[in-house]
Amino acid sequence: MSLDQLYQQIILDHAKTRHGSGLAGTAAPEGAATGQSHQLNPVCGDEVTLRLAVADGKVAQVSWDGAGCSISMASASVLSEMAEGMTVAELHGVIDSFRDVLRSRGKVPADPALLGDAAAFEGVARYAARVKCAMISWVAAEDALNQAS
Repeated sequence: MSLDQLYQQIILDHAKTRHGSGLAGTAAPEGAATGQSHQLNPVCGDEVTLRLAVADGKVAQVSWDGAGCSISMASASVLSEMAEGMTVAELHGVIDSFRDVLRSRGKVPADPALLGDAAAFEGVARYAARVKCAMISWVAAEDALNQAS
């Protein structure tokens, strides 16, 4: 299996089995600061609401709800799976790195050691119309993180 095929499989798996999906009934841990952000891409209709809780300087919980293409839903799933347990600074760094890769038009390679499964979205950078699809949940996470910390 090639790296491109592996990346495609990661995106498809996350689009089908959405980690962190579902805002209803997700109470933040006691004493945690929370933030919530709703983002909409009016061009394609992708929509994500993401809630994030921070306790003791770490991301304690990420949950989201959304509708859209496979790329936007898979990206939210990957983000929610990897963000929990990170420090606020670590998550800001990962968001910045993800943004740099996606906005590079394929010139900045993803670092799998830093981005984990999010490196699978590296190929999206070559398709300007799809960058917003992959970024929408990350923009929501950045906004929610800033609210919570």
